[in-house]
Amino acid sequence: MSKIKVTNFTISLDGFGAGTNQSMKEPLGIGGEELHTWMFPTKRFRAMGGKNDGTEGIDNDFVEKAFENVGAWIMGRNMFGPIRGNWTDDEWKGWWGEDPPYHVPVFVLTHYERKPVKMKGGTTFHFVTTGVKSALEEAKKAADGRDIRIGGGVSTIRQFLQAGYVDEIHLAISPLFLGSGEHLFSGIDMLNLGFNNIQRIEGEQATHIIITKG
Repeated sequence: MSKIKVTNFTISLDGFGAGTNQSMKEPLGIGGEELHTWMFPTKRFRAMGGKNDGTEGIDNDFVEKAFENVGAWIMGRNMFGPIRGNWTDDEWKGWWGEDPPYHVPVFVLTHYERKPVKMKGGTTFHFVTTGVKSALEEAKKAADGRDIRIGGGVSTIRQFLQAGYVDEIHLAISPLFLGSGEHLFSGIDMLNLGFNNIQRIEGEQATHIIITKG
C-alpha cells in the first residue's frame, strides 16, 4: 500500500532540523550541515557521489531503505535552492548537479511559476504554486501506487503533518545541539495527530526513531 512518508530527516538533540540564514555557503543554515555527519560516510551516500567505498551497518541500511519504493518526492523551495522571489532565469537547477539522486518526479512547493526542469537519471522538477494539497495530488498520480517521500525543509514537513497527510516518519537524531534554527515539532500535537507508535534503533552515529500512527 502506498505511504506518504518522511524518511532520513535529521534533527538535533534540541529538535532543530535546519540552522538559521540559509545561503549558497550554508545550504542547511548555520550549523545545519553538521546534523548529517552520520550519513556522509555511509556506503549508500558515498555511492550517490560516485564513490565505491563507505561504511555499512545500521546507518547505511536506513539511507538505503529511504529510497526504496519511492515513486515521487515533494520538497519545499528552500530545499531546492537558496533563491527567493521570482525566478529570474532557468539557470538554477538544484544543489545536486546534472544527475540528482531522486530519479523520480519531484514536486517543489513555491509561490512563483516555473516550467518543469528535466534532469538526467529520470528526475524532473515540477513547480507547484497551489499548495500542499495540490502537490500531493500531483505526486500521487506520478507515483502510480508507490510511496511519496516528503523532503525538507522543516516548514514543508510541518505543513504536511498539520494537514494530517503523513503516514510514517523516520527521524535520525544527531548527537549535537544547534541552539537555534527551524524547530520541527514546535506547536504540533503529535499525539492528537495519531502518532503513538514509536520505535527506536541505535545506529553507529545517530539514533533512529520510526513514528507511525496507531
